[in-house]
Amino acid sequence: MGYHAKQNLNRAIVHVILIIGAFIMILPFAWMILTAFKTRGESVSVQPFYIFPHSGWHVENFTEVWKSYNFLTLYGNTLLMILLRVVLACLTATMAGYALGRLKFPGKNLFFSLVLLQMMVPGQIFIIPQYLMVSRLGMLNTQFALVFPGAVTAFGTYLLRQGYRTLPRELEEAAEIDGCNVFQRFSKIMLPLTRSSMVSLGIFTALFAYKDMMWPMIACNHSDATTLSAALAKIQGQFSSNYPQVMAGALMAVIPMLIIYLICQKQFVEGIATSGGKL
Repeated sequence: MGYHAKQNLNRAIVHVILIIGAFIMILPFAWMILTAFKTRGESVSVQPFYIFPHSGWHVENFTEVWKSYNFLTLYGNTLLMILLRVVLACLTATMAGYALGRLKFPGKNLFFSLVLLQMMVPGQIFIIPQYLMVSRLGMLNTQFALVFPGAVTAFGTYLLRQGYRTLPRELEEAAEIDGCNVFQRFSKIMLPLTRSSMVSLGIFTALFAYKDMMWPMIACNHSDATTLSAALAKIQGQFSSNYPQVMAGALMAVIPMLIIYLICQKQFVEGIATSGGKL
């Protein structure tokens, strides 16, 4: 076998593997769409097994879910929560990351160790203290309660700290010689150079906020104050579930994040590639 033939064979094998992987990844999404248009009987039928809706495409599953749950309010709550969490996380992480990465002050290593410690323990440990804080502030079932846990992020602080540490110190020294104070060096010199790290942090914060289900169910149990993920958990019954309506609600919940991804696809890919992260 010649070199070119072997190269073509290897390329064909790689393409086949990628196609199979893509099919496996898209199969659950396709199954969600198909189930959303089935009847309840068709969704649980085994003999015969229905892949496509057998008695027509039932759009009433979407209308029933839309009437039962105020999706416009859920969309607004979720998008506002994502926006506020991204803004606050980027704001606090950039300042804390700059202080831990570039400044010298007493207790610096201790504070950074606390940041690492927070990353090592499960996030569920902080739910009770966070709930007590929000409850005593009288802010349950409000947008403040949804945003509160994500306003400060240990992961973001660590990510931005590493980003600042990679920048040459000569930039700060030159700015200091020109008469810039600490805030000017941070805001005008160092902050613009960490744009890629901030984009990565914004992407991860948005994804984590969108997928967060436990905290909204605990802190915002009113239907007009909760988010999409928490509302979807309530669609599924305790003893039986209307799977077409569950899938219809899940499909409607995916639409906002899908639109955001299509609009910001370039920034999304760049952010993941720059951070070296994996979802």
